[in-house]
Amino acid sequence: MLCQKIIETLEARYPGSCAMDWDNVGLLVGRRKKEVHRIYVAVDATDEVIEEAIEAQADMLVTHHPMIFSGTKQITEDDFIGRRVLRLIQNDIAYYAMHTNYDVIGMADLSADHLKLQDTRVLTVTDESGEQPEGFGRVGKLSHVMTLGEFGKYVKECNHLPDVRVYGDLDRKIETVAICTGSGKSMIGDVMAAGADVYVTGDIDYHTAIDTMADGLAIVDAGHYGTEYIFAEAMEKELNAAFP
Repeated sequence: MLCQKIIETLEARYPGSCAMDWDNVGLLVGRRKKEVHRIYVAVDATDEVIEEAIEAQADMLVTHHPMIFSGTKQITEDDFIGRRVLRLIQNDIAYYAMHTNYDVIGMADLSADHLKLQDTRVLTVTDESGEQPEGFGRVGKLSHVMTLGEFGKYVKECNHLPDVRVYGDLDRKIETVAICTGSGKSMIGDVMAAGADVYVTGDIDYHTAIDTMADGLAIVDAGHYGTEYIFAEAMEKELNAAFP
């Protein structure tokens, strides 16, 4: 199947128009007319991932985070981005990224489902043009009240993580949960406005944590990768269903 057909299928569900202006999504390296038989899916296009894609004889690499964010003036072996681009081109691997468009349309519900949240709604609305608002994160209810300490362990279990960082009184009762995958500290104001008891996200720094606790909001920092690695398995299932 042509790379362009795969792109059209993905963008029918996760249009690039849903991505943020600062983002860089879509086909970043390669040929649209490339014949694709095998796709490698990952969170990031690291050196290790690219070598694994080559070893797997993949024709296309699909990642969540874009390897190329800002403009680049040269593609050489002098920097790691250039080396990765050259490696992809040398092996004729098409490289496609789906970042904030997937965050809005796919990842938000996916992450809430992992925690089995009920009666969910959008945390931060970015688009109200459709039948339902779209945006980053979700707010919902747990099936039953638990303490913050219990909830921290629950997040670990649901996401199969070795550890999480918990900020707040471990005996505090938790019922309403907000979640935004990746780096979500910019949405803390929306979390508090939504009346959440706890916020699950990643990349929370020390000062943000203690300031947020002073405002009465507990936080579970499950890590940037820890909240977004679920992309790979979900996209594998979706691609297998679309192209059996």
